[in-house]
Amino acid sequence: MKSVNITGHKRDGKGKSIAGQLRAEGYVPCELYGKSGNVHFKVFVNDFKQIVYTPDVNIIDLDIDGKHYNALVKEVQFHPVSDEILHVDFHEFEDSKQVKLELPIRFIGVAAGVREGGKLNKKLRTLKVKGFPKDMPDAIEVDISSLGLGKSIKVKEVSAGKLEIMNALSIPIATVDVPRDVKTKEGDAAAAPKAAAGAPKAATKA
Repeated sequence: MKSVNITGHKRDGKGKSIAGQLRAEGYVPCELYGKSGNVHFKVFVNDFKQIVYTPDVNIIDLDIDGKHYNALVKEVQFHPVSDEILHVDFHEFEDSKQVKLELPIRFIGVAAGVREGGKLNKKLRTLKVKGFPKDMPDAIEVDISSLGLGKSIKVKEVSAGKLEIMNALSIPIATVDVPRDVKTKEGDAAAAPKAAAGAPKAATKA
């Protein structure tokens, strides 16, 4: 998993008025939930572009006034209309303790059913996993090359290495849906032999 450096500065006080003032100055109010207590700080809004507007999950090397923390983004709050970043929560972690994350799914290959005219339906975009930070990949790879028409690949069929997948094993990750026109052609093809078998025989002359 890629590591990204973020620099922040401690902030004094909390509340809507102080948070609003920080945002007006180009900062995002943040909070770090750590083993030795919580830290309230601020980060320049442009520094979040590399970690917020991406499906990737990154380990954050968080520098707050010269003190470094290993952290993960826990939650990002957006403005409901403008999508402005309002607040970011970080979670400090230790290399010796397991963490829970949602990792993006990276689909590998082209499904066999898609080559036959089907449509790939991605049911899940992420998987919830548990494991040690050093074992966390950038994404969970799922090979869909052999996925046929009308078939699905489920959580229980996915390998995540040393990680434990927390999703229910029976949940489908992706399916190949059969388009209506393909169903119609298959139905017509199946009906044709039956119709031929049931057709009256022509009378023969004596």
